[in-house]
Amino acid sequence: MSTPIDREHALNQLRQMLLIRRFEEKSAELYSATKIRGFLHLYVGEEAVAVGVMATLAPEDAVVATYREHGQALARGMSANSIMAEMYGKQEGCSRGRGGSMHIYDAKTRFYGGNAIVAGGIPLAVGLALSDKMQGRNRVTCCFFGDGAVAEGDFHESMNLASLWKLPVLFLCENNLYAMGTAICYAQAVPEIAAKGVGYGVPAMVVDGMDVVAVEEAARIATDHLRQGNGPYLLECRTYRFRPHSMFDTELYRTKEEVEQWKKRDPIDLLAQRLDDAGLFNDQDMAALERSVAEEVEAAVAFAEAGTWEPVEDLTRFVYSERRGA
Repeated sequence: MSTPIDREHALNQLRQMLLIRRFEEKSAELYSATKIRGFLHLYVGEEAVAVGVMATLAPEDAVVATYREHGQALARGMSANSIMAEMYGKQEGCSRGRGGSMHIYDAKTRFYGGNAIVAGGIPLAVGLALSDKMQGRNRVTCCFFGDGAVAEGDFHESMNLASLWKLPVLFLCENNLYAMGTAICYAQAVPEIAAKGVGYGVPAMVVDGMDVVAVEEAARIATDHLRQGNGPYLLECRTYRFRPHSMFDTELYRTKEEVEQWKKRDPIDLLAQRLDDAGLFNDQDMAALERSVAEEVEAAVAFAEAGTWEPVEDLTRFVYSERRGA
């Protein structure tokens, strides 16, 4: 590690990753119990990416996420209560229960989704960054997307415009090696995603997405570049999801041995071990974190359970505008 360990900061990051992990595990349990309906894509294994990147963003920066966004939303500072209530479909949810798992949104933290369309958030990020630049605001827009989105035209058009107009967009690729069930080597003629920035004059970096310290260091280099007015940056975080693509995925495209091999680099275990090796952490500390996280997750479930369904007469609210006047 290139920088000394700050115990308080590292413990905060460890807790954030642990919260995401336990929240996602509980979500899977609730989905199986039909408390959560629709589609559900879990972030288990990829926690270091969201936690590392969010540490470099300011409150006024914007975040545009993918449909695998619960972890990103939690790391950004959204409450577990509002996210869980949203997945339950309750009107106390962050999107009044209308968005569900794939459409988490929060104006207070400038978290702009949650987008069910692959690559759909990338041009939105360019628009947010263009708005900031035109109004003279020194802000960053961080756009998360998966390796599958790189095959879409939106990715290339957005990279081109962001570079042409020197917009402060952090293109953040969570490369977990599989676009749903297709290995990247079967989908991309050039599987090195960071290399795609060259054609658009966008500097890029590859980072170990299982190492939260490495992710934060790389993201800080990228965001510093953006804040200095140098245009966009592409950061490829090579990570891995430990669970299937979604709860409907039979996962026939990869072996159990491969998954188990990646689990040896669990981002939570890696940071905990680093702290332990430095004499800054012990089993009692981990037990305390687990208790704290368990209480927060259980409180979120209780909040969602106690939430209310939107009245039937309100179903067209925010969808259609009433025609006024003759």
